[in-house]
Amino acid sequence: MREIILIHVTGEDRPGITAALTGVLARYGVEVLDLGQVVIHNTLTLGILIHIPSQSESAPILKDVLFKAHELGVELKLLPLSPRRYEAWVKAQGKARHIVTLIARRVNAAQIERIASALAAEGLNIDRITRLSGRVPLDGGASPRMACVEISVRGTPKDPSSLRSHFLEASQDLGVDIALQEDNVFRRNRRLVAFDMDSTLVQAEVIDELAKRAGVGAKVAAITERAMRGELDFKESLTARLALLKGLPESVLAEVAATLPLTEGAERLIATLQRVGYKTAILSGGFTYFGRKLQERLGIDYVFANELEIKGGALTGKVKGGVVDGAKKAQLLKKLAKAENISLQQVIAVGDGANDLPMLSLAGLGIAFHAKPKVKQGARQSISTLGLDSILFLMGFRERETV
Repeated sequence: MREIILIHVTGEDRPGITAALTGVLARYGVEVLDLGQVVIHNTLTLGILIHIPSQSESAPILKDVLFKAHELGVELKLLPLSPRRYEAWVKAQGKARHIVTLIARRVNAAQIERIASALAAEGLNIDRITRLSGRVPLDGGASPRMACVEISVRGTPKDPSSLRSHFLEASQDLGVDIALQEDNVFRRNRRLVAFDMDSTLVQAEVIDELAKRAGVGAKVAAITERAMRGELDFKESLTARLALLKGLPESVLAEVAATLPLTEGAERLIATLQRVGYKTAILSGGFTYFGRKLQERLGIDYVFANELEIKGGALTGKVKGGVVDGAKKAQLLKKLAKAENISLQQVIAVGDGANDLPMLSLAGLGIAFHAKPKVKQGARQSISTLGLDSILFLMGFRERETV
């Protein structure tokens, strides 16, 4: 009968340890069934699951590998496994896998405890924990702007909605973002990212800025707020707000465009996406004039928004053609995916308002960004504490891989 043995190695990390130990095993023709290695602060933890060939004796092999570990100055433990236990492990390989992403300014034990407890309560087992953000200095040096830990878990939650509720509650209590995604092939192969514009790519509602210059700021802002909360039909609210802008000089558009602040992390996110070949799009209930300005500045591939009607050098209080509302955004997202020859599962959509929910629900990864409670509850993922570039962590990027 073949012997199955788990070799567990710990000690100070340095080059050559794995090579030396597997070199001993190689001389005996040992087969490796599984292995994993992690280094935390120069401390190595290495596991190698082997089985001894039926024609070989295990004693000489284990003696030699123990001696080599002694030479290397590392601790080595041997754990024999029964065939029954091994087969149970093999049969468990089809279990579903999920990724939990914790994003914060700083990571602390309370955050990890809340996540780990929620996972355990749902019968999920943690396989791996990886830090995606940069290292944190203690001497006053430049610290990363964000901290992120990615947790790989195995199993199917007993109650997925309950798990998401636990994470949402923890996010609110601790001031962090916690995302739960299925770990599948689509997560690793996204190709298109579609953004809302107002209060997503830019830190303003453009129509509110136009309204201030028209002297109707308070009236328009109140309607905008109700529309974003989902209390008003978007088309109805847009019509009402635009009517209040009738007569506003066309020259004001350029003035407003020059003052719009980009959202934190927008440039870093777009630049990183472009470097690795992603397509980007703006799908906005705002206005094409401002969308094209952002397109020029950031290099966005597609822009779809509402076209302001202008006559005699002033706004008429109407738009040309149909209104880009929530349903239209979802329709446009489908068309873009088809044009790019990709699945909707390979699409990421980001928005903050109720009119973004249709496209957020269609996309493989829909993210409510600094959104109202109704939108956060309706979206599968949300980011409320950090900038747009934190989306890269949900995509599995390490901080050192970003532009």
